[in-house]
Amino acid sequence: MKKFFILTLIGLVLVSKNATAQEDNSTIDQRVITTAVPFVLIAADPRSAGMGDIGVATSADAFSQQWNPAKYAFAISKQGVGVTYTPYLSQLVNDIFLGNLTYYNRINERSAVAGSLRYFSTGEIELRETADQQPLIVNPNELLLDVSYSLRLSERFALGVAGRFISSNLKFPTGNEDSSAASTFAVDVAGYYQSEEIAYNDFDGRWRAGFNISNVGPKLKYDETGQENNLPTNLGLGAGFDFILDAYNKVGLSLEVNKLLVPTPQDFDGDGDIDAEDDEEYEDIGFFSGIFQSFGDAPDGFSEELKEFTWALGAEYWYQDFFALRTGYFNESEEKGSRKFLSIGAGFKYTAINIDVSYLFSTSKVRSPLEGTLRFGLTFNFGDEYDEY
Repeated sequence: MKKFFILTLIGLVLVSKNATAQEDNSTIDQRVITTAVPFVLIAADPRSAGMGDIGVATSADAFSQQWNPAKYAFAISKQGVGVTYTPYLSQLVNDIFLGNLTYYNRINERSAVAGSLRYFSTGEIELRETADQQPLIVNPNELLLDVSYSLRLSERFALGVAGRFISSNLKFPTGNEDSSAASTFAVDVAGYYQSEEIAYNDFDGRWRAGFNISNVGPKLKYDETGQENNLPTNLGLGAGFDFILDAYNKVGLSLEVNKLLVPTPQDFDGDGDIDAEDDEEYEDIGFFSGIFQSFGDAPDGFSEELKEFTWALGAEYWYQDFFALRTGYFNESEEKGSRKFLSIGAGFKYTAINIDVSYLFSTSKVRSPLEGTLRFGLTFNFGDEYDEY
């Protein structure tokens, strides 16, 4: 069995190399879906980042708020606090970053509450009209604040809901216009299943599955005459299995697919280009109707709809619940953004403290802004522990 897991981890690396080799240099008519506040989809914690941005169906941890809040009902510790720091475009600048603070409290054996704050800073920007003018220093930023509640409907299944406030202060001040931040709200609906430990011939195992419909809410608009931008409403589906080899060794494998529930840009007037007139008609699509429309509006039909799904495969090895190794691969169609990367990570647990780190290797011709970035996370677990296994 241990040889099987070694081959699985090697296979993840080979998949990433093959995906890179299959990319060609042909020009593709891309219809990339863009949204407001894309920072919401950045993996804020190094555990998920180390497994290829996977988190919908992995085991519960302090950072479940971003991926699947229903998992908190299966948390081992009664309470936990997690903090993470992710540099962004670190090879170009040193003041753009994503910070995340999360707290959860498992109220009892059936329910839990949680809250988190995510802050994305774009650093200092100098505004000036001439080279010798005294610059105006601005610090654009975006943030979200959310709370969630999860409830176990049965011994093995839980539902979770989250409410989220989002603020985006990216508009530069001018002499005639207001530069106040744009804001909106959104909700998540999630579910999580975790089986009991099952005895197989050579090992014990546990199945996991989950879904999360996240960031469902009104469009973001910076001023009365400006463009309305869809939130990154997303459908995440995941499944996984834990191979419990013995009292000391455990390996978890997870597969996840995601799709933005946002309409595909269209050439509505049929002139061969997506121009301002098409943008106006695109803006008229409501955020709620756009969710359902997103499943069947790709101009090239079902084949293009499939390209709007991303998939990721991740693996996590734990030794004595003390030390963890992680790896994962994330894939997105070249026509829909071309995000492709391999990630690795590690975790260390000492009493009630967890330290996690991860690193990303881009495997696409489109280089990731997180290339060469070391993500860091710290978790404090405290209170009584629940017997879930």
